Amino acid sequence: MRNGLQVFSLVLSLAWIFPVQAEKTSAVERLPAFSWDRVPRYMHIRKDTAFSADELRYLASFPLVTFEKYTGNKDFGSPEAGTLAAARGVKAINPATKVLYYRNVIVHYGGYAADAALANVTNAFLIGRDNNDKLVRGRVQAYDLANPKVRDWWVANAKQVCADPAIDGLFLDGNVKVLEPTYLLGEIGKAKKNGVLEGYTSMVAETRQALGPGKLMLANVLRARFADSGMDRLRAFDGSYIEAFETTVGKIPVKDYVAKGIAAFQEAARQGHVIAFTAGMGEEGPEGGKANEARTDEIRTGLKNDQASERRFQYLLALFLVCAEKHSYFCAHDGYDAKKSTQWLKPRPEFERPLGAPKGPAVRAGYTYTRAFEHVSVFVDIEQKTARIDWK
Repeated sequence: MRNGLQVFSLVLSLAWIFPVQAEKTSAVERLPAFSWDRVPRYMHIRKDTAFSADELRYLASFPLVTFEKYTGNKDFGSPEAGTLAAARGVKAINPATKVLYYRNVIVHYGGYAADAALANVTNAFLIGRDNNDKLVRGRVQAYDLANPKVRDWWVANAKQVCADPAIDGLFLDGNVKVLEPTYLLGEIGKAKKNGVLEGYTSMVAETRQALGPGKLMLANVLRARFADSGMDRLRAFDGSYIEAFETTVGKIPVKDYVAKGIAAFQEAARQGHVIAFTAGMGEEGPEGGKANEARTDEIRTGLKNDQASERRFQYLLALFLVCAEKHSYFCAHDGYDAKKSTQWLKPRPEFERPLGAPKGPAVRAGYTYTRAFEHVSVFVDIEQKTARIDWK
């Protein structure tokens, strides 16, 4: 870990100086590789110990990988060091794979080396009306982003880790918790909620400046729950991870919620944003904690059986294909923990079959969508939750 900190210090001593033309070039070069030859894929994973050589080779086959919280913290002492070790292992095999470092913008997941500095920040966490500071799901602390020192600490950690050449950018999670007007509103009050939102907006801009134009910023921000599906907020990032695609809020029927999500995915992708479409394979389960009514996270139960799993996979892949454009990537999963998942290493024949470029956008008729690719035709019915993918 000491050697890693020395590298961090050296890199942080360098200034970011980019002329306007260089910034435009870097903005393109920071995007992941993309091809229509096969289904373009994304990997989002964590493992609290080191990845094996075979696992690193597998990860290196993806154009875009995010190493989740807790990655490597047992073997390397912290997620920072664990993420760097995993990233360097992937890059040694395939330098073209884009690797993202995970940070949550509001939820305090412990174990980071940066936590030592956070301990010196006064009033770093949100406090509820009952003086409780475990506000997220009733057991986890939340950052008070209205505090500029908290934001400085957060941005400094992102800059430090992303400065390493093995890290291509930052994955920002938890955005929906900040942007959802009702989340924690009862616990912290309107004034503090507005202060957190303003602080978050500043922190995102500060992070972009700190990382420089060569680094990717992907956020969990595109969501049909918002009036504009998060499109306005998306402009601050290179793209969005998508989860909770079917997790409705309010009284909107699932079919209408999904239709709105499809429209947002299509619009964002056509604008050139990176889209990491990530969906759970199991059935939707309840979200625990005081803010349960906000339904900000996607919670999935375990897979029932092989047949149900296969139907779910085909449906999710069809949803992705009716939306995908250049720099859209697909990930169907049964959880992000590499030690518990039965799916992340599972070979799929669909991923080996030729796809080919789309012949045009998807055609909608009521709640059904069809789309043709060079080697595939796709049909999906979001009302019946059925799909058909015909490989030529």
